[in-house]
Amino acid sequence: MTHPQDVPDSRSDGRQIQLETHGLEVIGDAERKGTPNMLFWPWFGANVSVLGLSYGAFALGFGISFGQALAAGVLGIVVSFLLCGFIAVAGKRGSAPTMVLSRAAYGVRGNRLPSVISWMLTVGWETVLTALATLATATVFSRLGWGGGTETKVVALMVVAALTVIGGVMGFDLIMRLQTWITVITGVLTLVYVGLVADHIHWATVSAIPAGSAQEFIGALVFMMTGFGLGWVNAAADYSRYLPRSSSSRGVIGWTAFGGSAAPLLLLVFGLLLAGSSDQLSKAIAADPIGALTTILPTWFLVPFAVVAVLGLVGGAVLDIYSSGLALLSAGVRVPRYLAALFDGALMIAGSVYVVFFADSFLAQFMGFLTTLGVPIAAWCGIMLADLALRRGDYDEGDLYRPRGRYGDVPLLPLLLTLGATAVGWGLVTNTAADWLTWQGYLLEPFGLGGRTGSWAYANLGVLVALALAFLGTLLLGRARVRAQEAQAPSPTPDEGVQRG
Repeated sequence: MTHPQDVPDSRSDGRQIQLETHGLEVIGDAERKGTPNMLFWPWFGANVSVLGLSYGAFALGFGISFGQALAAGVLGIVVSFLLCGFIAVAGKRGSAPTMVLSRAAYGVRGNRLPSVISWMLTVGWETVLTALATLATATVFSRLGWGGGTETKVVALMVVAALTVIGGVMGFDLIMRLQTWITVITGVLTLVYVGLVADHIHWATVSAIPAGSAQEFIGALVFMMTGFGLGWVNAAADYSRYLPRSSSSRGVIGWTAFGGSAAPLLLLVFGLLLAGSSDQLSKAIAADPIGALTTILPTWFLVPFAVVAVLGLVGGAVLDIYSSGLALLSAGVRVPRYLAALFDGALMIAGSVYVVFFADSFLAQFMGFLTTLGVPIAAWCGIMLADLALRRGDYDEGDLYRPRGRYGDVPLLPLLLTLGATAVGWGLVTNTAADWLTWQGYLLEPFGLGGRTGSWAYANLGVLVALALAFLGTLLLGRARVRAQEAQAPSPTPDEGVQRG
C-alpha cells in the first residue's frame, strides 16, 4: 500500500507517484508528517486563478464604489479563509477527512445530510472551474485565428477534464506536488499579465464610481465570502489531516488562511482597477469571466495566458474533485475513493457541457448557485465552529465510525439547527436573475426588509444569518452533549463495529 508523504519530501525525493488508497479512515501516526507551512501550497495553488481578477467586476456589479468593493473583498476573503483555518484544526486533531470529523457534531449517520450538501457544492465548483477553463481556451484560440468554435471547446474540455480527474483520482501525493508547480507557474505568469495590462487602468475613472448603499455593500461582502473561503470550508481539514497532532493550531490556521487569501487579495485589487476603468470590460466579464480578460492582451501573450488560466482553474478543480469524492463516501456510498472521484468527474463533465454549450448567462447561474448552497454550508460551518470551540481534546477515532459510540447516530439538535437556519437563510436571499430560484426571499417582506424588490433584496443576509444562528444555537444548546462525550473512556480499536459510509 502506498501512502502519501509530507510535502517537502514528496517534492524532493523524486519517487514515483502512485494511487492513494486512503478513503475515510483515520491517518495513522506513522504517516502524519510535515509542518503547518505545507498547507500553503494546496491553498495558494487552488486560489491563484486569474478568476480572482474577475471578482473585481462581480463586486462592482453590486453598484458600489472602488473603496467599498475593496473593503468588501478584503473582509470577505480574509474572514472566510480564517473560517477554513479554524476548521482545518479539526483535521490535525482528528486526522480524518472534513466530512468524517463532522460526525462528532452531527452523528455518524446524521452527518449524511451535510455530506450530501458538501458533495453538491464541490461538484458544482469543479464544474464551474472546468467550464471556465474551456471557455477561456476557446476565446484565446479564436483571437489567434486558430478557431474557437465547438471543436475547440470539445478538445479543451477533454484536456481540462482529464487533468482534473487524474489529479483527483490519484490523490493527495500528486495533488500536493501538482499544486506546488501550479503555484510557481501561475504566480509568475499572472505577474506578467498584470504588467502587460497595467496601462489600461485609469484611476480618474475608477475613483469617480459613486458609492452604493450599505445593503449593496453587504451583498458584495457575502458574495465574496461564498465565492472564496465559504466555498472551501467543507474541505478545509482534508489536507491538514496528514499533519502530526502535535502541530501548532495557530500555524494550521495561519498557513491555511494565508495560503488561501494571499493571491485572491492581490488579484482582487487589480481586478477592481481594471473593471472600474472600463464599463465594457466589466460587462464582458459577466458573460465570459476569463476569456474577457484576453481582450486587452497583446497577441504574443495569449498562449501563456491560456496556460495560466487553465492551470489556475485546474488547481482549484483538483482539490474540489478530491474532496467531493470523500464527501460522497461520507454520505454513505461504499466504493473506493478513486471510484467516487471518477463518478464525480463524470458529473463534472456533464455539467460543464451544459454550461459551455447550452447555458445563456453564466454570472446569473453562478451567483444563484453560490448563494443557494452557501446558506446550508454556512449553517454547517457555524455548527462545526461551535462544536470545535466546545471541545477540549482530540476526537475519539473509533467512535467517528461507530453509530452506537459517543457521537451518536442521528442526533436531532444539529439537524434541526441546520434545517432551521437554512430555512431562515433562504428566506433572506434572492436570486431573481436565475429563474429557477425566484422562490427564495420569502422572509424579506414579513421581516420588514422591503420584500423581493426592496433595498435589502440583494444583501443576501441569509448566509450570515444561517452562520450565526447555527453557531449560537450549538454554543447554547450543545455544551452538555460535548461534555458528556468527552467524559467517556476511550473507545475500542477503530476497526470494531465501524460504519465507514
